[in-house]
Amino acid sequence: MTLLSRTLGSYETTAVGLGCMGLSIEGKPSRELAVQTIHDALDAGCRHLDTAWSYYESGGPEQTNENLVREALASWKGPKTEVLVATKVGHYRNFTDGKPTWGVDGRPENLIKRAKESARALGVDAIDLLYMHRPDPKVPYQESIEAMAELVKEGVAKEIGISNVTVEQIDLARGIIGADLTAVQNQFSPIFLDSRDTIKHTQETGLSFVVWSPLGGFRRPKDDTKFDSFRQVAQAHNVSYQEVVLAWELAQGDHVFVLPGAHRPQTILDSLQAGELELSAEELALLG
Repeated sequence: MTLLSRTLGSYETTAVGLGCMGLSIEGKPSRELAVQTIHDALDAGCRHLDTAWSYYESGGPEQTNENLVREALASWKGPKTEVLVATKVGHYRNFTDGKPTWGVDGRPENLIKRAKESARALGVDAIDLLYMHRPDPKVPYQESIEAMAELVKEGVAKEIGISNVTVEQIDLARGIIGADLTAVQNQFSPIFLDSRDTIKHTQETGLSFVVWSPLGGFRRPKDDTKFDSFRQVAQAHNVSYQEVVLAWELAQGDHVFVLPGAHRPQTILDSLQAGELELSAEELALLG
């Protein structure tokens, strides 16, 4: 099966990537199954892996997922140079009221330190695509972005992305990073439509838009009826409704990429087929 490919910065990569977070945080599969999931995705043609410094269990070893991705690639027999590996810095794990949570640290010195740690964990001289994971309300966004620009100058990262951002923050980053800014990664799904403005803005400004939690996240959505029309279309095509959701997202523009997660090979192998699913104008109108 030939998977849909699109241009992301200087890379030609698959429009459906593998969001690797679920392979290393709470509820993760065994290490063996996690590696097998990555291998099976790559064997099926996936060439886009997304990880982060902060993808580890709260209270556990840091950078677990980056180390997992490196291990999986090292043991994979396919063409490693074809694989785009993106990672992110600025988040970390902690506990709030005894529950695992996500902290944010956008201080320039922290971003630079963590990016270098990410490169070491991934076993690369320069990270393919490095995102600032989330703006830190305690740090002026401009200062954080200037640190990301410095990481390209130092050769730690080849290209820069930003995540969880507004149109205004995208424009600020464009002004500082320039052509080295190639991607925006925001949440988008049938239950989270607030990113439509950033999808439109990235298309107008020549940036790639990469969707995290494209299926609504690992937890059951609060309003499952949001997926009813997708199930209707899925029945007509004899595919999973998740495949229809991803195809609908990819139809938002040829600059859009999706990063479905997976806990087992079967899940990502189903998701990877979304790029080949063509939805009619009537179906797209129905889906919204």
